[in-house]
Amino acid sequence: MKYVLTGGAGHITQPVAEKLLAAGHIVTVIGRDAAKLKPLTEKGATAAVGSVEDRAFLTQAFAGADAVYLMIPPNFGVTDWLGYQQQVADNFIEAIKANDIRKTVVLSSIGAHMITGAGPVDGLAYLETALKKLPNVENLFLRPSYFYYNFFGQIPMIKHMNIIGANLGEADTKLVLTHTNDIADVAAEELLALQFTGTSVRYIASDERTVQEIASVLGKAVGNEQLPWVAFSDEQMKGGLLQAGLPDVFAEGYTVMGAAIRNGEMQSDYWNNRPAPLGKIKLEDFAKEFAVAYSAS
Repeated sequence: MKYVLTGGAGHITQPVAEKLLAAGHIVTVIGRDAAKLKPLTEKGATAAVGSVEDRAFLTQAFAGADAVYLMIPPNFGVTDWLGYQQQVADNFIEAIKANDIRKTVVLSSIGAHMITGAGPVDGLAYLETALKKLPNVENLFLRPSYFYYNFFGQIPMIKHMNIIGANLGEADTKLVLTHTNDIADVAAEELLALQFTGTSVRYIASDERTVQEIASVLGKAVGNEQLPWVAFSDEQMKGGLLQAGLPDVFAEGYTVMGAAIRNGEMQSDYWNNRPAPLGKIKLEDFAKEFAVAYSAS
């Protein structure tokens, strides 16, 4: 089988590529930086160096693929976040059509069922909607939940303010958490099997904990056992993100996403379609990674 993977040598795409290569498949990995793709080309992958914003490049890179793995990479240089996501999604659609590709595995997100109102997830919902309209294409939408890695951004707050918090809700708000390794395991499993038909959704979660439990476990890992969770207002959340140097369009997007988690809309379809079993990497496991990053910062 020939697979084409977007996402370069990222936390998810790299291990997926390695698993596909180990199973003897032909793998092309799309990324902007040839040097970052070298660990994969050394294992037998083909590097397609270019941008997902370049439709002609994507169309050429997708040629001959039996299945493609799609993810919209972050681009913090854009001023129209949704417009960027829609452009990349449209490029994916045209490359799929041009090459008559029949199978896609898509890195989407919890909250995509909302279509709008979930901040950065709105662009992923746009991609899902566009793919569902393609005839003769079978799609699997992977919808992981809140990434553990998002908490790395809280390290300065813990160090300088002795708190951890966001606009996700009060201390008893339950947050669904996912580690990228668990996402990579599921993505590789589905790509290797290619048994999905029509269009389907698979939620991915590693753990389910209240935000105060998260504060307690991460606090204990860094020697701050009394670390409190502080529920921010939307205004406080956006102001903090702007103060941290995030451009307005991203500060606004993450604030909207946090509000959608707080009001329950973003996680509602997850609870109605809860996966079993959950992933392997629990909060206490991630806390070890968090402690290393905390010490290094």
